[in-house]
Amino acid sequence: MSWAPLLLSFQVALVATTLATVLGVGLAGVLARARFTGRDLLDGLITAPMVLPPTVLGYWLLHVVGRETVVGRCWEAVAGTSLVFSKSAAVLAGAVAALPFIVKSARAAMEEVDPTLLGAAATLGAGPTRSFFTVLLPLSRNGILAGVTLGFARALGDFGVTLMIAGNIPGLTQTGALAIYDAVQANRDAEAGGMAAVMAGLAVAALYAGTKLVRRRAHGW
Repeated sequence: MSWAPLLLSFQVALVATTLATVLGVGLAGVLARARFTGRDLLDGLITAPMVLPPTVLGYWLLHVVGRETVVGRCWEAVAGTSLVFSKSAAVLAGAVAALPFIVKSARAAMEEVDPTLLGAAATLGAGPTRSFFTVLLPLSRNGILAGVTLGFARALGDFGVTLMIAGNIPGLTQTGALAIYDAVQANRDAEAGGMAAVMAGLAVAALYAGTKLVRRRAHGW
């Protein structure tokens, strides 16, 4: 059994979850506390990757980051290489897959924070940004961490979007999920079973950690 695709999956999921966490926590704060026109539309767009077929999501991403798009051309001008069919594209696919889980969990945790605590911080001179980092984030940390673990599990196992925008290139973009598919197609059942067991174990561990964090938030300990 080759460990390279599994290691690549872990690396991609780790970077993708980090990016999704930075963006997702900010979006969760906006959705939880701000009131503006189009908030529900923004929430729908963030949630869409959870329900769209991977091929549909991958198709639209290709139209956003492909070589002939503005994003694709800017990336190629800066990085000197195409974004699609690269390791960076695999990271993008994982981040898109993880983002809704992080935003949903973080938003729910932030909405549970007592508004009077934020009001008290404001009366003590804390602005919105300072209140966000010193009051809202610490009190929401368990919910945020739960979303991060769920997002990591989702990014780890992404298949369809990764295949569409990153391809299945051995040694470059072939993650564990894609390697398992190839192994099954080639009747290498032992190899496929071994990789599937490792990935399932990692996913279950992440989900278990997320459940424990949600329980801690619910019981306040």
